[in-house]
Amino acid sequence: MREPREVVKHPLVTEKSSAIKDTGWYLFAVDGRANKKEIKESVEKLFKVKVDKVRTLILAGKSVKRFGRISGKRSPLKKAYVKLKEGKIEFFEGV
Repeated sequence: MREPREVVKHPLVTEKSSAIKDTGWYLFAVDGRANKKEIKESVEKLFKVKVDKVRTLILAGKSVKRFGRISGKRSPLKKAYVKLKEGKIEFFEGV
């Protein structure tokens, strides 16, 4: 098993993730090779909560134009939606 910080990169804090947090779902950016079992175990170890469900989705890297004729590509991203059985995750505790 890999280290939990290798599997779960960081929480995604957006308007949508803030809205679904009230229903018990949390959104994380995870490693592209991680499976649902690894994600579940990593979140439980990092935040000391019990995970009920994990749903994943992969966003493909998009082509973008920069400065006229120069083009580039965004990195692909794997997201994990995690629903908790019990407990709560606080991202900004002291703010």
